[in-house]
Amino acid sequence: MFSPEGPTLRELAVQALSSVEHGYDLLAPKFDHTPFRTSDPILDAVASALGPLGPFDDGLDLCCGTGAGLEVLDRVCRESVTGIDISVGMLEVARRRVGEGRRAGGPRVALVRGDARALPFASAPSVASAFDLVVSFGAFGHFLPGELPGLFTQVHSVLRPGGRFAFPVAAPARPGTRAYWTLLGFDAVMKVRNAVWRPPFVMYYRAFRLADVRRELTRGGFDVETRALPEFGRRPDGSPRCRMVVATRTPAGSSVSS
Repeated sequence: MFSPEGPTLRELAVQALSSVEHGYDLLAPKFDHTPFRTSDPILDAVASALGPLGPFDDGLDLCCGTGAGLEVLDRVCRESVTGIDISVGMLEVARRRVGEGRRAGGPRVALVRGDARALPFASAPSVASAFDLVVSFGAFGHFLPGELPGLFTQVHSVLRPGGRFAFPVAAPARPGTRAYWTLLGFDAVMKVRNAVWRPPFVMYYRAFRLADVRRELTRGGFDVETRALPEFGRRPDGSPRCRMVVATRTPAGSSVSS
């Protein structure tokens, strides 16, 4: 699962016994050499799916980590690209990857340290305070189900009317498969770890369920649709192996549909 440049088992254990923020600070220099980084095929598929929905002016990568998703925004946004993450270490790697400021022929890039549950853009005049597009890749396992309404409210607050919130969602593992038992076991271990050790490290793979996400996004003022990512094919029952959720901020006072 890990390349020789990736973290050792000891380093992973130290990270797992830290807080989310400090754990990612520790992991940041080697994060891109782990399977936790969103793969290039997923990033490319999302960029391709977003193309027909644009063009977009200002984009935000929520929980941007080392900046892989910023390269998606760079392909579909004309004016500015902003990444926000709680980990200083991850932002340092992102800064080396994509840089900051205006680049010739490309959008302006800014990186901001902050918590997705309390977005700081109203007090950060040097970056865009409203966006046409918000994306996120692989970060939702760090939020408990009860935190989703507040998280989606934050996203809604920084999107312009008609703006899009887009992110990929893989089909859940089939019960009884190896992947199912692996994810079930991982989540069980994390629940035990958080019950007996402080600070908690919130990371649950099976807590982010599409039906719950659709419901909370709709309640939060979004029109929600899903689009199959054809690059990943379909399962034997015909359902997509991977979808992109597209949640559009509805104008104030309009009705909300699902």
